[in-house]
Amino acid sequence: MEIIASLPGRIELASVAAAARRIEALGFDTLHVPETIHDPFSVSALALQATSRLTVRTSMVLAFTRSPMVTAVAAWDLSRFSGGRFQLGVASQVRGNIVGRYSMPWTDPVAQLGDYIDALRAIFASFQTGAELDHQGSHYRFTRLQPYFNPGPLDHEAPSIWTGGVNAQMTALAGTRSDGFVAHPTTSHPRMLREHALPALHRGAESVQRAGLPRIVAGPQPVLAPDAGALAAQREARRAELAFLYSTPAYRRQLEVFGLTGLGETLSAMAQAQDWAGLGEHLTDEVIDTLVPHGTYAELPAVLNDWYAGLCDGIVLAAPADLADDGAFRTLVAACKEIPGR
Repeated sequence: MEIIASLPGRIELASVAAAARRIEALGFDTLHVPETIHDPFSVSALALQATSRLTVRTSMVLAFTRSPMVTAVAAWDLSRFSGGRFQLGVASQVRGNIVGRYSMPWTDPVAQLGDYIDALRAIFASFQTGAELDHQGSHYRFTRLQPYFNPGPLDHEAPSIWTGGVNAQMTALAGTRSDGFVAHPTTSHPRMLREHALPALHRGAESVQRAGLPRIVAGPQPVLAPDAGALAAQREARRAELAFLYSTPAYRRQLEVFGLTGLGETLSAMAQAQDWAGLGEHLTDEVIDTLVPHGTYAELPAVLNDWYAGLCDGIVLAAPADLADDGAFRTLVAACKEIPGR
């Protein structure tokens, strides 16, 4: 099983190198780099420079705010710089952010992201082979790449392209085109993977007669701690965070699957009224235990094995905040890597 860490979105740039080295020393295979307040390509470059083994994957770069050519050049540079340790994750984000925060148009996000990926692959092929660039898609046209602007071939494969998704259409899109798929935390429960994500991925793959599926990464955000006392405290810390997450209507499907529709409606109504302080009171221990895996460092590998063995190819875990826990956590990571993948 691939074991993945996520870099905190608000990390200071001066701290990225040390954080990446620590993630590598803990035994993680891959580091996810989000796009929140920093440019993800800059952060990825810092992480790659500081490490020698770790794969660095953007999770996810905002596609519609950048031309596919801009994204392709950045990904190509990072892949060459790292000797092939960079992987490109791209995503649509939501209309409010694309239109309101970036002042970019929003049309049909599923079709646009599909064409974006097709454009990236066409550009990568021209970079690698020197062939004429001619991509005529539903949203993007690329017909010009003079040799002066072509960075030239890599001595390894082009960066793999990953996507994420919550709804069925975006998940199915991954089945048609993506090398890998990162499930949202609200769709990472085994039941959500079996009943929603995997069927959608299969539908997408079958629609283009693709053999096999992309690699699948689950991000369940488990409740974990070094001992039982700390685990109880961590559960309390996560209660409000999870309640806020499930107050978003787009993320309520998991609640509906488990017969908790009323809870989702309550949380959304409270969020609309900006009653943030009381959200967590509605997530009981029983609900938390149902929705997310939990366990001490010694217990969690067995828990994750029960949940995910044979179901996915990778699992995202959060590195401990306390450096004193690194020894025990390194053992946890090693044990989780032994979980059988899909």
